[in-house]
Amino acid sequence: MSVLHRDLLPLSLHYPNNTPVLPYPTRRLHYPHHQTLPKILCATKRTGKKRYPSEKKKLKLKHKEALTDVKNKFEGIWRLSKLAVSVQNDPGKEFLGVSDGLLQEIAKAIKFPVASMLPPEAFSVIRKSFDARKMLKEAKFVYTVDMDVSELINLEPRTRDFISDLEPRVGLIEHVPRQRVLGDIISVIQDCKKVEGERLPKDGGLDGYSSDAGAHKYVASRKPKIAVVGSGPSGLFASLVLAELGADVTLIERGQPVERRGRDIGALMVRRILELESNFCFGEGGAGTWSDGKLVTRIGRNNDSVMAVMKTLVHFGAPENILIDGKPHLGTDRLVPLLRNFRHHLQDLNVSIKFGTRVDDLIIKDGHVVGVKVSDSRDQLKLDCHKLGFDAVILAVGHSARDIYRMLLSHNIDLVQKDFAVGLRIEHPQELINSVQYSGLGTEVHRGRGKVPVADYKVVSYVSQEDGKTPSNSVSTSRSCYSFCMCPGGQVVLTSTGPSELCINGMSFSRRASKWANAALVVTVSTQDFDALNFHGPLAGVDFQREFEQRAAVMGGGDFVVPVQKVTDFLDKKLSVTSLPPSSYRLGVKAAKLHELFPMTITDALRHSVSVFDKELPGFISNEALLHGVETRTSSPVQIPRSSETYESMSLKGLYPIGEGAGYAGGIVSAAVDGMLAGFAVAKRYDLFLDGIESVLGKAQGAGFGEEKWNGLSFYSELHGRMLLTPKVCLCSIVEEDPNDGHERAN
Repeated sequence: MSVLHRDLLPLSLHYPNNTPVLPYPTRRLHYPHHQTLPKILCATKRTGKKRYPSEKKKLKLKHKEALTDVKNKFEGIWRLSKLAVSVQNDPGKEFLGVSDGLLQEIAKAIKFPVASMLPPEAFSVIRKSFDARKMLKEAKFVYTVDMDVSELINLEPRTRDFISDLEPRVGLIEHVPRQRVLGDIISVIQDCKKVEGERLPKDGGLDGYSSDAGAHKYVASRKPKIAVVGSGPSGLFASLVLAELGADVTLIERGQPVERRGRDIGALMVRRILELESNFCFGEGGAGTWSDGKLVTRIGRNNDSVMAVMKTLVHFGAPENILIDGKPHLGTDRLVPLLRNFRHHLQDLNVSIKFGTRVDDLIIKDGHVVGVKVSDSRDQLKLDCHKLGFDAVILAVGHSARDIYRMLLSHNIDLVQKDFAVGLRIEHPQELINSVQYSGLGTEVHRGRGKVPVADYKVVSYVSQEDGKTPSNSVSTSRSCYSFCMCPGGQVVLTSTGPSELCINGMSFSRRASKWANAALVVTVSTQDFDALNFHGPLAGVDFQREFEQRAAVMGGGDFVVPVQKVTDFLDKKLSVTSLPPSSYRLGVKAAKLHELFPMTITDALRHSVSVFDKELPGFISNEALLHGVETRTSSPVQIPRSSETYESMSLKGLYPIGEGAGYAGGIVSAAVDGMLAGFAVAKRYDLFLDGIESVLGKAQGAGFGEEKWNGLSFYSELHGRMLLTPKVCLCSIVEEDPNDGHERAN
């Protein structure tokens, strides 16, 4: 580590006259004070007459399609959903096959009298979730199963009469045609090459192409040179697609490969040495590498794009159960070797990977990006800058690459403010959450090795200021408060990218075996909140984040010590400096008045929402519950406008902003899908791919259009608009699927 970097690190601070100071200027916040408390509204799931006309029409159409007479009941697949197997009759969360208990439920669904006579080979488990909602008499594993009718009748002919009596029931029993099963992205691209190769004349026919062993090759004067900036999920998958299709790809990453990055993070957690370009946010794999590795997505779990991404992760080392688990996750320990395998495959495709290389500027000519200026990321003064020429630049930076945003503004590239969320991270003993969620079944968890999953939760409430009762000098707005990035069996970690700022996140390993459970409790913020603190312009959200990260650093006293407060004290607006509950955060905590951290409107929303959450999760408010500050980087505070068809920037030709940093994703899977689709779009632009990707994978629901569907704000937008999700607690591990995919949803 350079001397320059050490000089930038926060030192142990001394406070003359008991006045806390930091070795950098800070601005005093002036918050609007008012006594009007926000009204907390819990949105409810609309049913019957409460549904919007569009919802009624959509539901009616779905029923009509499902109940249409099946032409041939003895062909294709029958999908059996919501098959509930009690815990005692199920082998447990690790088992993803067809058990005797599941066969009993299948027999009930098709009204076959003897379950033991059903051949397990005729059934495939598509989804397995765990449901322990309080409304149920007992906790159950919930399955979705595909029944291969031809194989079933072949193995057990006596089932034929029962199949002939089957009638479709929406969401329970549905007939689906036998469809082509797509593999991972690598095999999908190979299949595309074969199809396009077969369409070409034997003599090559089309300009720029020739056929070779049934596969097409791009044989123009040279391969297009594409730079991919950032090696998070979107950058990796864009690089994979382009390299597989024959482009000359250079992957530029300011951070280090996962092996070196792990050592840098270890130095931070043990010796408080923050590497500015290799930390929890920067480095191979992006910010999700040292997180929980969640693979839950709201862009349509069952669509081909998402499944192609999931199968690609399996190809590179992820366990196959992620294809079936209701709430799949990897954990850092599984992500590290997966990323290593991914990197080796890219290198085998001749992708040039430049770690420790920061993009400092774009090279623009005649309104088109023609290259980038780069330097060694350890060189903060950028003394040794190099120019690299490219035909296109894919910008796949994460939400913490604030210098990139300012660089783009210097070229008058359009950036727009985007709503996001800020708040605090709450931590409970995992045993308490297990007990709250599972009651007596909590003893089955066994630090992640038991029969049932480690208990988690998801809570949300809608907060509305009463009209006419808010003082004119305060921010009057409607907002939601919700849990975000819940990490069962995890720990609180530092995600600061600078010495003068303090922000945190949660992470966990694959077993989720820690004795703590943590989750962010965040509140949506928007332009009104930024304006109230005199933050304006495209980067107002960035300034808003930084303000509270610096304030949290002051509260913690430096050295990356995190300010904390017991939940009970936060609600009572008081400070208890003794008897703090233990914390998983390893760099130390300090009792602080977190109720004074945010403006009153945000604090009140948090306080009252916590009270609502306690009604849904009795015990959520506890002397053992500890709030940590501050959580600010829930998603990108900006969006870079782009074409929804070509993925190209609206203000600069040749620039393709993608992923979370560009405002178009909010998790590993959604970012990977966005990068994959962008890769195909760029490949088509340079004639590496003839057809549109929709002809192969279909359009991912929500992907590529920037809707707040992935980063937790979906709770806000859907509650405030269509109310597709319930604000109640998502008890245990029941998956929240797209309401149109026919699978299990949380109630």
